[in-house]
Amino acid sequence: MAELAALEDPKARAVNEKHGDDHGVNLGKLRAVAKRLKTQQELARGLWATGDTAARLLAILVSRPKAFSRDELDAMLREARAPKVHDWLVNYVVKKNPHAEELRLAWTADPDPVVASGGWALTTDRVAKQPEGLDLDKLLDVVEAEMKDAPDRLQWAMNHCLAQIGIDHPAHRARAIDIGERLEVLKDYPTPPNCTSPYAPIWINEMVRRQATP
Repeated sequence: MAELAALEDPKARAVNEKHGDDHGVNLGKLRAVAKRLKTQQELARGLWATGDTAARLLAILVSRPKAFSRDELDAMLREARAPKVHDWLVNYVVKKNPHAEELRLAWTADPDPVVASGGWALTTDRVAKQPEGLDLDKLLDVVEAEMKDAPDRLQWAMNHCLAQIGIDHPAHRARAIDIGERLEVLKDYPTPPNCTSPYAPIWINEMVRRQATP
């Protein structure tokens, strides 16, 4: 904790706080600490228990993803209110855990929109890597009915799933683009030069174009 405190940078904190993350540690420096520490599951649990955002990010990096129980991960996601902690927990830990599918189903149906966004992130991963068994038409039905009025983080996760379906599944591409055009979610999102807009129709068409370019 003392080492993390020494890495605190006011400029980094100012940038992170704009995104809802209450820490001031440069992520490159945080990864360097994790690389030195290597995997230490008990240390990871201790760091997580502090409740400190930088410590929790480090905990995720030094943890052994398959060592967590289903209930542990469920409790951790519900505690992970900082967006970066939530994102890293889902992507670096839950996706590699044997309970990922069980948690995906439970979280997607959860009334807490932040928890539900974790379920949608896991669904997007399956759309891209393991779509067998997913009802893509039903997913598009839910997105069409609920994304427009969903809270920010849940809306973002559902939009990513919409785009992923359009990018990876040509049979559903026209419908995915049509839903994106009608709902206009993230249509005016400020996008830096050389970055792809998160507006689903633009995102889908751009990724498909890249895949078709040798």
